Amino acid sequence: MTNCARKGRPNGGPKDSIAPIMVTAIPAYKTIHFKSKKIKLSFDEYIKIKDLNKQLIVSPPLKTPAIISPIGTASKDVTIKITDTLKENTTYSFNFGNSIIDNNEGNQLESFKYIFSTGNYVDSLEIQGTVMDAYKKEPEKNIAVLLYEVNQEYNDSIIYHKKPTYVSNTLDTVHFKVTNIKAGTYQLMALKDFNNDYIYDPKVDKIAFTDKPIQIPSDSLYTLRLFQEALKFKLMRPVENKKGKIFFGFKGKLEPVTIKLLTKTPPKFKNFIHLEKDKDTLNYWYTPFEADSLQFQVIKGDKDSIYTVNLRKSEQDSLIVTVPNKNTLHPKDTFAIETNIPIDSLGLSYITITDKDTLSIDFTGSLNRSKTKLSIDFNRSRNNKYQIDILPNTLVDFYGNTNDTLTYSLKTLDLEDYGIIEIQLKNINKFPVLIDLINAKEDLVERQISNKNTNISFTDITPGSYTIRVIYDENKNNQWDTGDFLQKKQPEKIAYFNKELELRANWTLNEIFDLSNY
Repeated sequence: MTNCARKGRPNGGPKDSIAPIMVTAIPAYKTIHFKSKKIKLSFDEYIKIKDLNKQLIVSPPLKTPAIISPIGTASKDVTIKITDTLKENTTYSFNFGNSIIDNNEGNQLESFKYIFSTGNYVDSLEIQGTVMDAYKKEPEKNIAVLLYEVNQEYNDSIIYHKKPTYVSNTLDTVHFKVTNIKAGTYQLMALKDFNNDYIYDPKVDKIAFTDKPIQIPSDSLYTLRLFQEALKFKLMRPVENKKGKIFFGFKGKLEPVTIKLLTKTPPKFKNFIHLEKDKDTLNYWYTPFEADSLQFQVIKGDKDSIYTVNLRKSEQDSLIVTVPNKNTLHPKDTFAIETNIPIDSLGLSYITITDKDTLSIDFTGSLNRSKTKLSIDFNRSRNNKYQIDILPNTLVDFYGNTNDTLTYSLKTLDLEDYGIIEIQLKNINKFPVLIDLINAKEDLVERQISNKNTNISFTDITPGSYTIRVIYDENKNNQWDTGDFLQKKQPEKIAYFNKELELRANWTLNEIFDLSNY
């Protein structure tokens, strides 16, 4: 008796791995002639509701959301209170996704639905498909999929102000399924729905759509390509940024505008307008003079607007010079310096370039259209060192400020320090195509344009991870163009190579890119 017992703790038996089960529903699951305002769902164990706002999909969508309880506490029952007026002869689906879990182990009741019909039968038709991003390699998640019934009330502008007939969601996948649909003609769409209201807002939402309405029932698998529409150009009210500098912000793609200063100016007054790099802003530079405000006329096409800008700033920008190039100068790069203020005059004679043997190197220099970037081009050899000396008064900015003495030390690498990526393109549908080399940060490293060539070579490539992107350039403007729903214009097609390329120094990679499926 003294030796038969073992010390230890009871393990409580095997771990529960079984998801909760709904045992009763009042009214019953898939009931018809539904008229209730309250639904009670009972389960075989205590459950909790998790991430309901992200998981729940009610189709057709309700104008006023149903009240679902309890939230955050364990219970064997879930209550749905309907506060909206339901449509006649319509099948409704409450898809809880994976939001219902058991209280103890968190086992999910996957893709749980409660379905009922206000008519004589439950609609059972469905469609399936995938939603891909039209530009990015990685697809978006949590995409709303919408069906609008094409009837006498339907028109293309309905998506901007009215909720769809049926909805679904990809949740954390790229796949979708819209269920319990009645037969008919529908416009199929998808939204990256910023406001989660099933209403298309071009300023913040991405959209995808089929070229023409679809017929249900259908055996087709649909692929939707999600894109951000280019917003129409809209100029914002100008504001003073610094003394002698006015911001004209805008939205959408920049269109030609004329900006005229109506305020009387003193002699020798000057101004300059340029687009700020990587920003939706037009900078209006001017020589300051005594005034409380400035009045501008902005002309776009046959329309014009008058704006008044109050002047209160006393601080003026100082000249700042930066160099985007690092110490190593790539064979395909041009050395450049950038300034925060436009350059008014340039003294190239104050610049000298010498190599590692202190030999003087000839060069050429040029300003860009915005006068904020000076490119200095010179012949350089591999595996060499260079010094660029820029004396004061080389750069004189719009306000008359000048640079201090600037010295930059650069080096070039050997041919063996770089690699080569060669791509053979097969089964191209049409030309021209844009072939992009993309690095691991998804930055564009190099772009080549092909009108018939299928053998593409990227030379002098820094070792690293890369992928290849091919764009079908439909309008031959040498860039990717997005779509437009009202014009029924799809975005230009893009194909990504199916694997990452690991390039090492002095390597040549040879790959075949088959475009049969694009």
